[in-house]
Amino acid sequence: MASNASEPRAGRRPVIGISSYLEPASYGVWNRDAVLLPRTYPDAILRAGGIPVVLPSVGDGQAELVERIDGLVLAGGADLDPSRYRQTAHPETLGVRRDRDAFEFPLLAAALEADLPVLGVCRGMQLLNVALGGSLLQHLPDSTGHTEHRPVPGAFGASTVELTAGSRLAAILGRRTLVCCHHHQATDVPAPHVAVTGRAADGTCEAIELPGRSFVLGVQWHPEENAEDDRVFAALVAAASTDPVSRQPATQGEPR
Repeated sequence: MASNASEPRAGRRPVIGISSYLEPASYGVWNRDAVLLPRTYPDAILRAGGIPVVLPSVGDGQAELVERIDGLVLAGGADLDPSRYRQTAHPETLGVRRDRDAFEFPLLAAALEADLPVLGVCRGMQLLNVALGGSLLQHLPDSTGHTEHRPVPGAFGASTVELTAGSRLAAILGRRTLVCCHHHQATDVPAPHVAVTGRAADGTCEAIELPGRSFVLGVQWHPEENAEDDRVFAALVAAASTDPVSRQPATQGEPR
């Protein structure tokens, strides 16, 4: 965003909505379905200067939610339903949460309609690409021949991502960044209007952007897991700190 394209909101920190998991969980004496979110997400938003708000993936009030927040994080989680991108499920496509899909696709659509700053993380980046008309590789080891992007269950791997010169992410992070990753799927065919702006050494798509929007980014890695580097969240909070009427308009012909 150009430095003269917007003015800061006066007197308050931006409210950043974070989509959440719907999972069975054990806590105290209970074992019940729960709305969950790793604490690393709200902590990262707080460190970056925003106010985090967890958005349960239930109900149908997505447009009203978007009116009440200043920015949106689409969090990681289970694989998307492959029918969303016209494929049948691979044997390794597991844990699909159709109720979460049903909430988050309209949530993203409302956020794009409002030109709200959006950051998609891991599953959130995949959702962004699929929602705009792209597709996914359902099991990366079939293509890469290795499991470095998701080395073992419950642990993050490390990957070096090369970012495209002139991209928003390169402006935030530089041309190369070391990231925490845990994914077995990735962007296959990028959606129309989406720019691939980051790749791992094996060619895996690790970052996408929607040019012409005030701030719409997707990262395949987990920036919330590195408490020593909040630059991606700081950029989101900075974009969300501006008056909506001052944000850059979308380019004519882009998806709304």
